[in-house]
Amino acid sequence: MLLTLAGVGIVGVVALGIFLVVRVKRRRDRRDLEQHSITAEELHALLASDQEVLLFDVRQPLDLLAYPEVIPKAQRFAPSEVLANPTLIPKDKESVVYCTCPSDETSRMVLRRASALGFSRMKFLEGGLAAWKAKGYPVAPYKGVFHLNPSLVPRSQ
Repeated sequence: MLLTLAGVGIVGVVALGIFLVVRVKRRRDRRDLEQHSITAEELHALLASDQEVLLFDVRQPLDLLAYPEVIPKAQRFAPSEVLANPTLIPKDKESVVYCTCPSDETSRMVLRRASALGFSRMKFLEGGLAAWKAKGYPVAPYKGVFHLNPSLVPRSQ
């Protein structure tokens, strides 16, 4: 009985240790990502300035279908394309990615992948397209072609 209680105690301590390590890592990752974020107001001011900044719409195809508009001057890439080939976004230029996911999930995923490859000049738009539109900033209709399943598109397109 005493041995069983000791075993349960050890398992509990190990589980608590793992939980704390995971929580600290998540907090650190979140803090690192927040350093690479930009608000709609900051992006609007940056785009209005003389500084060169590249803007990339990395929304999922269904999100683009639901809201076929982009921030003016944004280039559109399916997230799967950018994740498979991050060099689509220039490494040596200031760039901002945005999406419409809850908690900016797709933008954060693209940013994590790019950061792991040494991209240091990329940010994501906090709140994505919705935050931009909520401030009354302009959007333009998206007129490009896109595929709901980009993995099925032949390479020649």
